[in-house]
Amino acid sequence: MTDPVREDDLHAYVDGALPEARRLDVEAWLAAHLEDAARVQAWAGQNQALHAAFDGVLNEPLPIDLVRAARRRPVRAPWRAMAAALALAASGLIGYGIGLREDQPVPVPLHFARDAAIAHAVFSPEARHPVEVDAAHAAHLVSWLSKRVGVPIKAPEFGALGFELLGGRLLAGESGPVAQFMYQDAGGHRVTLYVRRAVTGNRETAFRHVTENGVEVFYWIDRDFGYALSGQIAHQDMQKLADAAYRQMMGG
Repeated sequence: MTDPVREDDLHAYVDGALPEARRLDVEAWLAAHLEDAARVQAWAGQNQALHAAFDGVLNEPLPIDLVRAARRRPVRAPWRAMAAALALAASGLIGYGIGLREDQPVPVPLHFARDAAIAHAVFSPEARHPVEVDAAHAAHLVSWLSKRVGVPIKAPEFGALGFELLGGRLLAGESGPVAQFMYQDAGGHRVTLYVRRAVTGNRETAFRHVTENGVEVFYWIDRDFGYALSGQIAHQDMQKLADAAYRQMMGG
């Protein structure tokens, strides 16, 4: 009898730390439990982003000023040292991801656009698993994401502009589940549409644009939900796609 799959098994699967037999058990579980599969894919994407950002730092020598400062500091309780290290790592990652000083406030809509840009940067380069549910099962994909996000949503059509739906995935956001639809053109260029529940009380409906670390993002908020189209293609092409998405998602 196969043991039930636990949270520890999912984390070990992402880390590549499971024995072969248990790995096959977990993969069978994920094939039948899309919600857990979404979590695992998100964790794997986070790991890739962390490695891309910080692997090069591991081989760098410690700055001499840090070494001297460490020698001067008294020994602290281990849990306090770990907490300080985690806080430093988190602040460094956030600063790397969004390019802001720690004391610089981030407007809510801009924060949303940056989340969309990061999600695009993490998942759009994927060769083997760019989406969880592919376009061959588009009806199931839209129904599943609508249920998880909490509002009927649709995947806009970009065929007239040369982009076809690849599929989509479920992500975790600060305000709840997030839907991501991915599109690709004949040249392999990809754009993603990011849909999530907006922050309560935010009613900004203007159509806006921002560029985040080379990713073009067009975004808007419709009542309680935010939409962001992200890509790394020519600005005018992104504008056309964003206009089409805006018209279709807003019912125009």
